[in-house]
Amino acid sequence: MESPFDVLGISPDADDGEIVDAYRERVKEAHPDQGGSTAEFQAVKTAYERLQNGYEPGDPLPEESPAADPEPEEAPPEPDDPLVEFLNFEVLEDHGWSLDDEDLFEKAADANLRSPDFGQFYVDPNDTLLEAAEKNGFAWPFACRGGACTNCAVAVVEGEMPSPASHILPPDLTEKGIRLSCIAAPISDDAKIVYNLKHLPEVSELLLPASRFEQASSTD
Repeated sequence: MESPFDVLGISPDADDGEIVDAYRERVKEAHPDQGGSTAEFQAVKTAYERLQNGYEPGDPLPEESPAADPEPEEAPPEPDDPLVEFLNFEVLEDHGWSLDDEDLFEKAADANLRSPDFGQFYVDPNDTLLEAAEKNGFAWPFACRGGACTNCAVAVVEGEMPSPASHILPPDLTEKGIRLSCIAAPISDDAKIVYNLKHLPEVSELLLPASRFEQASSTD
């Protein structure tokens, strides 16, 4: 590797003024816009900086080595929290699907649905399903947030999501896998959930009317 003096074309006993003059001349010559190259331009700048930092003849120079390929970034580990795959009930009618379809979520995955209608998110510890949806930027329907209505009802297609003892759902709906997202959360590693069941006939009978508790952005 050339010494800083060699790069600037000056003798080792050059004074500060000669170093500055040589640098100004060489940096112009090495500039890519003046016929030089990026590597040459950088070498001139580095040589000048070393001299400014007190380099003396005979001081060791760092060994040149080819730039190493950057280490590939490792994907962050997946959380241990439950992973929920969700589907909007409103799109079922549009596609002729049913809650009873065994391959419902496979069909949804092949249908190129937009993000609010189909996707997935993790549920943090101590969060309800509704809270997890909201944390991930989704405006799911709700009203009371206390289990007293079915505005936030969801269908658990796959996975486990037990209900607290106190809620408005009749036994026949809970047996069908209907849950209230405002008071329940999945406990299995994975769950498949159909949300926005407000238009399901047996659920719509227990809805609360729009109120000050309901978000303006919630689906009507």
